[in-house]
Amino acid sequence: MCGECGYRTSQKSYLSRHMRTHTGGKPYKCDQCDYSAAQKPHLDRHLRKHSGEKPYMCGECGYRTSLKSLLSKHMRTHTGEKSYKCDQCDYFAARKSNLDRHLRTHTGEKPYMCGECGYRAAQMSDLSKHMRTHTGEKPYKCDQCDYSAADQSWLVKHKRKHTGEKPYMCDECGYRSDRKPTLAQHIRTHTGEKPYKCDQCDYSAAVKHHLIDHQTRHSGEKPYMCGECGYRAAQRATLSNHMKTHTLWRKTPQV
Repeated sequence: MCGECGYRTSQKSYLSRHMRTHTGGKPYKCDQCDYSAAQKPHLDRHLRKHSGEKPYMCGECGYRTSLKSLLSKHMRTHTGEKSYKCDQCDYFAARKSNLDRHLRTHTGEKPYMCGECGYRAAQMSDLSKHMRTHTGEKPYKCDQCDYSAADQSWLVKHKRKHTGEKPYMCDECGYRSDRKPTLAQHIRTHTGEKPYKCDQCDYSAAVKHHLIDHQTRHSGEKPYMCGECGYRAAQRATLSNHMKTHTLWRKTPQV
């Protein structure tokens, strides 16, 4: 029996191992780095990082791993098993880490913080993306032009300009788009939905930039400027019409 906490076991070796949870003893040392472990199986597992050994193999596809727990996770990709359930909605996950990440959508917890500006994120991957706004890093390169992106999803969208792929389709009329937000905007032409509301009058719009244009009527702001003559307009369409006066002037023979 453990004199610290009353833990009992029938084997002396188990008691010795348990006692290390109190003493912090780590007698098993790695001979290739400064790692040490309280239990021999933990050292054996660590040593595979040095040797590259992967003794656990999937019988379905030949996938190999150094950890038994990782093989168990991998096997769920074949069985479809999702044993981790959210207690607040009907979400299921194959991995506990995925469930933990999902739970933050309920709690609003954002444990990852940017040291530059204090931005917080629920996921480490989101923080990594954010950090590139400070570093300017754009690791995702297009292999057909010199475009590069900070986020892989932006590169995927960009590549559709080269392939012409339009994966998003309207079930009502067959309209196709290369961007999901563009399809959502199109679908409102069928539903009549206008989710963008003006907070100063009862105007609403199906497209966000239409609301922005409308709000300039209240503010008097004219954000669109002509690069030729400095003319300013409250709406993009008005500036476009104005620009034609320069085009026509160039085409008209000068006397």
